[in-house]
Amino acid sequence: MNNPANQTLDDSVGVYECELRLKFRLIEEKLVMGDQEQLLQMLVDAFAYGSDDYMESLDTDIVVHEIPELKASPRLRRQLIRLRNAS
Repeated sequence: MNNPANQTLDDSVGVYECELRLKFRLIEEKLVMGDQEQLLQMLVDAFAYGSDDYMESLDTDIVVHEIPELKASPRLRRQLIRLRNAS
């Protein structure tokens, strides 16, 4: 039997490819809709906060796949090495 306390970082950390599709309606100022970065941050914040008088969630679809480490970018692979060396 595998004891979680004895699990190595190699077993507990993986590289994942995640696809998230959110569909919701919200009431917002028109000026915000022009700046892509600000819009994305505002949408994520609104969705994380949850439905209220200004937003209603319509649909959520999340797909997550673990991928081989070699498919990760060099930056993510370096971070994995740092995590493993730190433990």
